[in-house]
Amino acid sequence: MPKAGIIYNDDKPIACQVATDLEAKLTSLGWDVALATGAGGILGYASPESPICHTPIDRLVPPGFDSEMKFAIVLGGDGTVLSAFRQVAPCNIPLLAVNTGHLGFLTEILLDQLPAALDALLSEDYEIEERTMLHVQIIREEAMLWEALCLNEMVLHREPLTSMCHFEISVGRHNRVDIGADGIIVSTPTGSTAYALSAGGPVIVPGIPVMILVPICPHSLASRSLVFPNRDPVTIYPAIPHRLVLTADGNAGSYVLPDDHVCVKKAPYPARFVRLRPPEFFSVLREKLGWGVAHVAKPT
Repeated sequence: MPKAGIIYNDDKPIACQVATDLEAKLTSLGWDVALATGAGGILGYASPESPICHTPIDRLVPPGFDSEMKFAIVLGGDGTVLSAFRQVAPCNIPLLAVNTGHLGFLTEILLDQLPAALDALLSEDYEIEERTMLHVQIIREEAMLWEALCLNEMVLHREPLTSMCHFEISVGRHNRVDIGADGIIVSTPTGSTAYALSAGGPVIVPGIPVMILVPICPHSLASRSLVFPNRDPVTIYPAIPHRLVLTADGNAGSYVLPDDHVCVKKAPYPARFVRLRPPEFFSVLREKLGWGVAHVAKPT
């Protein structure tokens, strides 16, 4: 019996209803279907009373999801897609992302396109696009305290965010450099159009094997974004006597103390997107972010 999964945003009634209907449809066709909510991929936030809020990567895989699963369908917005990949990436499950949210930058189709997409899935008429994920760890005295997978970015900053601090950063085997900024972003090409873009970083076409380091509001004309091969890990050392906050994809976090350091490297698991048509990144940039749209009328 073939296996499929459904991950949905249980805060959205339409996603809940579609998940139920999809389960019934696939089951009637002889599929073994597992359901999970995207909330299972949210790692939670640390607090002063609980400075380490950590769930090991392999424990985020939902019950019933495994490497034998042909595909999973995600019903939600970008947040649900990011959460779903944290849940299923260790199982190598490809995801078809269906937009029931707002921007839907990471989604493949709209809800009214789902019937035709389901036919394509069942007939295996689709491609798989793999994108890099990051593996983020907090290290204290050579012991790993916290870890997470992220598809977009890792952000390290002070509370509140408007307070500038210093970081010592090394890329690969290169010597440490000192950067004064409100925070540091380490991003994948997928995340280059997320927080890194808002912070002034470059747009990177997915598939290029790089990572991006972006200082947030740097206090130097020389501190600019850096693009480097993703084979090189990044190590970030706090250079201030105050605790910092680390977030992964904007919805998980832990405190980082002055004696800790953060290690970011390419994850061993890729994010596998189901593509019903060849990926067209520039069309998505134009549609979602207005890239290349003329703001001044051209002379005739």
